[in-house]
Amino acid sequence: MGILDGKRILVTGVITDSSIAYHVARLCQEQGATVVLTGYGRLSLVERIAKRLPEAPPVLELDVTDTGHLDSLADRIREHVDGIDGIVHSIGFTPQDALGGNFLNTKWEDVATAMHTSAYSLKALTMAVLPLMKDGGSVVAMDFDATVAYPVYDWMGVAKAGLEATSRYLARYLGEQRVRVNLVSAGPLSTMAARSIPGFGELAKEWPQRAPLGWDMSDPEPAARAVVALLSDWFPATTGELVHVDGGFHAMGA
Repeated sequence: MGILDGKRILVTGVITDSSIAYHVARLCQEQGATVVLTGYGRLSLVERIAKRLPEAPPVLELDVTDTGHLDSLADRIREHVDGIDGIVHSIGFTPQDALGGNFLNTKWEDVATAMHTSAYSLKALTMAVLPLMKDGGSVVAMDFDATVAYPVYDWMGVAKAGLEATSRYLARYLGEQRVRVNLVSAGPLSTMAARSIPGFGELAKEWPQRAPLGWDMSDPEPAARAVVALLSDWFPATTGELVHVDGGFHAMGA
């Protein structure tokens, strides 16, 4: 018997089997949930990775910036499950010109793309799926603590700050529908998304030394476990929260 027995979970952001989202999907299945995945762009890659899960779930195409995709999402999900109990938002994108130390020179168009894809998409995705959450549920998004400025992270850091604010407002407005909205802030991991950030090594190099519990950049499971816990019924009165899974790095001074 698992902590997600009988639950139906929508997981976005599975690209490779090293991604946090992949490990969330795996743990969800191991804990008794039925999983539906979404993918964007390289859908065949997501479908191939999905076959490595304990049970191969359906994969739906979803561009969170495409109104047509969002408007049809609930109906497409209904083809596989009759409702949704949890949403995992593991989506983020920032153009290269908005990263790597180019903060002062980034054009608005690139900033707008970062904010739309990485922050506003949490609201857009949640509202698209909300009609399927008749009995309430849990929304969990992946974050990277935006309370400080990191080297090279630049406008993605600003977008993550927007994501954090978005989650709090969603928690405020969806509470009466018994929908909880929380974030998991993971430490740096050697995922495809992280490796696309110019200078990622500079951002991450001190993490294992400064985190009191240490930090393994090759292991996404601790973050995935936190997501699964928040999707479960074990946090029935927790919403608008940011849970750090970073070895304690966030709490340390210089």
